[in-house]
Amino acid sequence: MEEQIINNIAVIKERIHKACNESGRDPGEVKLLLATKTVLPERIKIALQAGQTLIAENKVQELKEKYAALKEIPHTSHFIGHLQTNKIKDVLKYEVSCIQSLDRLDLAEKLHQRLQFENKTMEALIQVNTSGEESKFGVHPDGAIELVKQVAQLKTLKIKGLMTIGLFSAETGKVRKCFRLLKNIQQQIIALNIPDIEMRELSMGMSGDLEIAIAEGATIVRVGTAIFGQRMYPDSYYWNETEQMN
Repeated sequence: MEEQIINNIAVIKERIHKACNESGRDPGEVKLLLATKTVLPERIKIALQAGQTLIAENKVQELKEKYAALKEIPHTSHFIGHLQTNKIKDVLKYEVSCIQSLDRLDLAEKLHQRLQFENKTMEALIQVNTSGEESKFGVHPDGAIELVKQVAQLKTLKIKGLMTIGLFSAETGKVRKCFRLLKNIQQQIIALNIPDIEMRELSMGMSGDLEIAIAEGATIVRVGTAIFGQRMYPDSYYWNETEQMN
């Protein structure tokens, strides 16, 4: 098991490196985030001990269950799933440093209130629904800039960029369109020069489409299956809006 995971990490890093070279980008610009949904702590530990430092969960329940087992190993924890407002306290309690799935003002406001109460700040990415699928979360592309402006007023939240989940499709042109749209929104926001807003991160691309994402400007790619193996449930189970995900 250990050898397999370490080997898989090496394969993904090589794919990232190759994709960067082909796009004329510095591989140092692209971070590998390990998507650890359903992955047992002992498997995650192997990856952390092999030098990976960035992990993310989709569900608050899993964040809770794995926290004690992983906290002794230095790492950074992000949250990439749909966050319900009643789970905000837990996300803060279990030391998530960035919420990549901030997609609505009421969530931002409630996060801000809790962060003020705890005298903390938190990094966030604005999640944009670039595929137009009703089954996916994320602010509509037409509303992304307005949401960024609104969240910019909440001083406990430090926006660092944008996140999207591309279309699950074998048609690379359609997948590329999603990533290109996110890059375009990023460029529009940069041009507005909104105070206290950074747009350095584009979190997009997963096991199956990371090369396309890197070509279109990704700075964080989220990889789970290609490192830890197939999960019990399909990806749609984790991203489907009709599920109560937390």
